Amino acid sequence: MRIEEIRKLTNEEIEKEIKDLKKKLFDLRLEQATGKLTNTAEISKTKKTIARLSTVLTERANA
Repeated sequence: MRIEEIRKLTNEEIEKEIKDLKKKLFDLRLEQATGKLTNTAEISKTKKTIARLSTVLTERANA
């Protein structure tokens, strides 16, 4: 998800997206632990997207 797309979302949508991505990250880590994860880059992509979403929320809170 690009930063331009994130900025168009409402705070509630961003919080929901963060919640969904955290669940996805948990599932990815579980797959990695069991050896079923083939695309390990997906973990870092998910973490970076969560960080982008959190950053936009923080920017809005401080504005």
